[in-house]
Amino acid sequence: MAVFIARRFVVFLITVWLAATLIWIIPRLAPGDPVSAMVGRLSASAGFVENADAIIEGWKAKFGLNDALYIQYFRYLKGCLQFDFGYSLAYFPTPVNDMINRAMPWTIGLLLLTVILTFLIGNFLGAIMVWGRTPQLFKRLIPFAMIFTSIPTILSALFLIYVFSFLLNWFPMRGAYDLELIPTLSWEFATSVVYHGTLPALSIILVSFGYWTLGMRGMMITVQGEDYIHLAQAKGLRPFYVLYRYMVRNAILPQITAFALQIGLLVSGQVLVEVIFGYQGMGWLIYDAIITQDFAVIQGTSFIIIVMTALAVLIVDLAYPLIDPRISHSGGH
Repeated sequence: MAVFIARRFVVFLITVWLAATLIWIIPRLAPGDPVSAMVGRLSASAGFVENADAIIEGWKAKFGLNDALYIQYFRYLKGCLQFDFGYSLAYFPTPVNDMINRAMPWTIGLLLLTVILTFLIGNFLGAIMVWGRTPQLFKRLIPFAMIFTSIPTILSALFLIYVFSFLLNWFPMRGAYDLELIPTLSWEFATSVVYHGTLPALSIILVSFGYWTLGMRGMMITVQGEDYIHLAQAKGLRPFYVLYRYMVRNAILPQITAFALQIGLLVSGQVLVEVIFGYQGMGWLIYDAIITQDFAVIQGTSFIIIVMTALAVLIVDLAYPLIDPRISHSGGH
């Protein structure tokens, strides 16, 4: 057991290190640098920036952009180990940690809601599509409901805004809460957050639950022909008991693995959704950092997402024996 945990933890560390290295390299492949881009934006808005070249060189020296790449890389790795991502290049002197701390609660709330709901809804629909006692009407309606799965998240968001915000005026178009409210632990603020977050969450759920449904349906078809299912039915066990105790429990394991991996995918899908709805979460922060070439914010936000995804996979991997008793860590499987 200890050897298995140690091995999985080493894999976790290597995964985080490789991913962190990639997010350090990729922004630097883009032409230009963040300081020149920042001064360029100032010139575009003000018309002229005096001593622009001297300002650029001074800021490059301050942020260490003139140092050798290997020095910048090891300084970056040290910051990642300490969860200290320095200062934003575009909004200096704001620390990156402060920006992440403000954005993280919004993304975590939206992410947890969408991941859990898509997982539960998708797997439930996939299971009852195969169950013999499901009414035929439901079996025909479920594939029809999956029509949104074939469209991008951004189009789903625009469709919901047009119908429910523009035509019906049921939900707001933008924002995470009413601007006149102060974020506090109050019922009024919580209600406003749920009200504003309904359309962003729904835009992700509509295009995501179909994948879970199809995956669960395929696993259920495989499981329903197993001998232990026929034995349970021959014993006269209740059909619903056979469904959840024998069929769903054995079919759900690959879905749980995908559940952990889906966290990272959903965050990437939330970027455009948060931009469209003006939802000030990690997606919006990443988008703004890419536009402004803010290396520090790109690296900090991406690193947090990588750690979240890798940690979720590690936890699910270690929890497998609790989900399926046939799996034993002591056997090295």
